Amino acid sequence: MPEFRPSSLTRPPSIPRRATMRRLATLGTLAACALALPLSAAAQAQGQPQAQLAGGKPIRILVGAPAGGTTDTLARTIAQEMSQELGQPVVVENRPGAGGNIAADLVAKSAPDGSTLLMSFTSHTINATLYKKLPFDPVQDFTPITLVATVPSVLVATPRLAASNVPELIRLARSEPGKLNFAIGSVGSSLHMAGDMFKMMTGTYIVNIPYKGTSPALTDVLAGQCDLMFASTINVLPHVRAGKLKVLGVTSPAPLPQFPGAAPIGNTVKGFESSAWFGLFGPAGMPHETTQALYQAARKGLETPAVRKRLENDGAQPMGTPPEAFAAFVKQDVKRWAGVVKYSGASPE
Repeated sequence: MPEFRPSSLTRPPSIPRRATMRRLATLGTLAACALALPLSAAAQAQGQPQAQLAGGKPIRILVGAPAGGTTDTLARTIAQEMSQELGQPVVVENRPGAGGNIAADLVAKSAPDGSTLLMSFTSHTINATLYKKLPFDPVQDFTPITLVATVPSVLVATPRLAASNVPELIRLARSEPGKLNFAIGSVGSSLHMAGDMFKMMTGTYIVNIPYKGTSPALTDVLAGQCDLMFASTINVLPHVRAGKLKVLGVTSPAPLPQFPGAAPIGNTVKGFESSAWFGLFGPAGMPHETTQALYQAARKGLETPAVRKRLENDGAQPMGTPPEAFAAFVKQDVKRWAGVVKYSGASPE
């Protein structure tokens, strides 16, 4: 697990805040353009799988996270739909560990015949900078197939905090540097990086308190032992509705219907946007026809009304982004997180 360094509590002078904000805003816009391809537009692209892939043997989707989590749930949902579309078994195998790197390495080294795929997540692009040495290249060693879904997060606080929105939080943090703290459920995760990006872009000094998992971090925020945390909508929605947490802002570019009255953080902090993403990859060198067959199968599954409803009920936004646009997004996301990771001071053990 990456360890948190004290240097990450302050903004390094080598990263000018205004320049960083402009860069993040530009990268965020480019990423948004890559993602802003609705399923209806993708549906105009025609293409039917002409034959079974990999000789008809089962297709494996490796997941670098434990069973039961968001990545695993999305992988199993899409696997079932792809199996029906392709007419051959599609199974999910969990290979958790090292921030998803174990599963990614296995896929990177597998045959590019479409039989071994990866359901990855935001850590795929964060790890490109977080780890000084990886056994694979997160961009060059994979064939992007499709962005499956995005999941926005929310900035929540204990009800006793003397701030009810992002402008008030920024004023409070600037007036009392180092007094407030962020609960960090997983060091090096997208939620951790969202917190450090917030501090970097606002010039605030908020102490990070690392935990071994989201559950204990959330427990301490609920108990008032910690002030703030970035969390997934799924994890905090029941507590917000019960009045045990208050939402200061959402990380999506638009308001979320589940949290009426909570404005996007980007309304105050220009260029701030941080949604977790989940995407399907194959190894590098996969033939175009194979990539397209897998993409079409995944896209059609995501267009199914039952699947869309299931994902949206869990706070996820189904995507179905074409391979070329997803590839462009991945490259931009690596650049987008690089400065934030360096600012954070986090490094793997």
